[in-house]
This record gives sequence, structure tokens and C-alpha cells, in this order.
Amino acid sequence: MIKVSNLTKYYGNFAAVRDLSFVVSQGSIYGFVGPNGAGKTTTLRIMATLLAPTAGEVEIGGVPVSRDLRRTRRLLGYMPDFFGVYDDLRVDEYLEFYGEVSGRTLAEVRRDIPGLLELVGLADKKDSYVNNLSRGMKQRLCLARALVHRPEVLILDEPASGLDPRARVEFRNIIKELQRMGKTIIISSHILAELAQLCTHVGIINQGVLALSGPVSDVLARVRGEVIIEIAVADRLEEARLWLLEQQGVREATVTNSGHLEAVFSGDRETQARLLREMANRFTLFSFSPSSGNLEQIFMEITEVNGNAEPEN
Repeated sequence: MIKVSNLTKYYGNFAAVRDLSFVVSQGSIYGFVGPNGAGKTTTLRIMATLLAPTAGEVEIGGVPVSRDLRRTRRLLGYMPDFFGVYDDLRVDEYLEFYGEVSGRTLAEVRRDIPGLLELVGLADKKDSYVNNLSRGMKQRLCLARALVHRPEVLILDEPASGLDPRARVEFRNIIKELQRMGKTIIISSHILAELAQLCTHVGIINQGVLALSGPVSDVLARVRGEVIIEIAVADRLEEARLWLLEQQGVREATVTNSGHLEAVFSGDRETQARLLREMANRFTLFSFSPSSGNLEQIFMEITEVNGNAEPEN
């Protein structure tokens, strides 16, 4: 769906982004991770057609962005890290305005607004004025604004910034629902544990250079040669732990303070999938995923050497 090739952006002599290349497959959630000044926002603004690159190209659906900006902007929904709202508009008026700006008719937009507000949890705020919404509600309204023209691709720059823990969980659930609807999503965030749980793929950027990119499990395995898999089982916890220790690729299995199993696993993705199938046949599983702590540790290892970055443009 999205292909970024040798993307470079200079501001004077400063290279904010240097020779970035990665692919985001259709229907995936790609987590863009990096410290302040790493080049995340610059990259996302280029992808959203708000900045022109110094070199390189972005393709969406096989078509270079620079060849057809109008088509690209119909395909994209962009939620910036800082966004403006019109406080003196009602919620429905706000979405009507942006829907018409995007080229849709007012009748089409009005038909979609109830479903959009239901999706983002603002169904009961349709007639409220924007200035009466909490920060979390304004974030969700901005997401609805990014969706009002029915885009296939969402680019979300720090969408959970400043939200309390409950609001972040609610926002994460909305993102998962959008993926189930077939959206392709790129999301940048410093909340690494949430990205590990949410994303199918991840890219770690530091000082404008993409250090790693790929499926979360592959990124973890490439750096450490093994991953920690977190498994939640309904019962027979000790029996499940002992069974894990007998399986190919499992070096260690322990019970965490939260009552989950953690297995140190060194096999490939095919072996991991086989392990999941066999375990599901023997035990009742609630979840089976790479531990969120893996991604945080890798992020620290990659960025600690060059921790002093320029302010992000």
C-alpha cells in the first residue's frame, strides 16, 4: 500500500531525514518510533503531502505522491501532533466543514456523521460545542475529522499525546477497530509498550536514519536473536509452564507478577506459529504476543549511543 524510497529532507545543511526506505503493507498498523528530533514528524508530513522531500519518493497504491496530489489527499487521513479546532462550532458542524473541504457533498457527510461519532465514542456530543470538550474528546474528534472523507490510509502523529491512561486505552481500541475495517495505519508514539501491543510492524528511527523496520516479532528477533513471548492462559498455569519448557525454541518459561507466562523464544515465525497452534489445542489462551518490554529495551539500546538529537522540524 505504501512504499517509501530513499526519502531525504534537508533544512539548510541539517539533514532531518536521511535515505529512509520502508514498506507498509495494506491493512497493517506500522508504528514509527523514535526520540524527539529523530525525524518522525518530518517524515509523516512528507507522506501527508505537507512537505516536499529534498530527495526520494513516497508511493501510495503504486502511484508516486508527487504525481497526483489530489488523488493522494483523497486516500489519506492525517492527524497531526498539534491540531487546531474551531471552538465556536458544534461537533457536527466541525465535521461538516471538513467533509465539504475534502470534496464530499454536505448530504454525504451528514449521512456519515452519526457512524463516525459512534466509532470515536462521541455519539452523545453531536450538538456540543467544541470548546466544551475535554482534551481526550478533542483528540477523538480530530480522528473523526481525519476519517470524514473515507480515506484508505491513516497517518497519526502522536495521537495519544497528553491523554490519561483510560483515554489512551480507549484510543487504542479505536485504532484496532479501524484496522478491522481495513484501514492501513501509520502511527508515531513514544508510548512504546502500547505500540508493541498495537502494531503489526514497527520502524525505529534515530537522528533521521531508520535503524530497524519490519514485523514486531522480526525486529525483536533480529536484535536479540530471541524474543520474550507473553502468554495469558485461563487455568493450569504451572502445567502450561512446564509444557512450554519442553518445546522447540523455548529456553526459559516463568510466571510474571500479573499471572501471565513469559517464554524466552529463539525460533523463527513459523516455529512460533506452530507453538501457538499446539498450545491452543492443549490450553485455553487469552493472548499470545511479544512482550512489550522487548521493544522498549531495543529502543533504548539503539538510541542511547546518539541520545542528543536536534529538535525535530
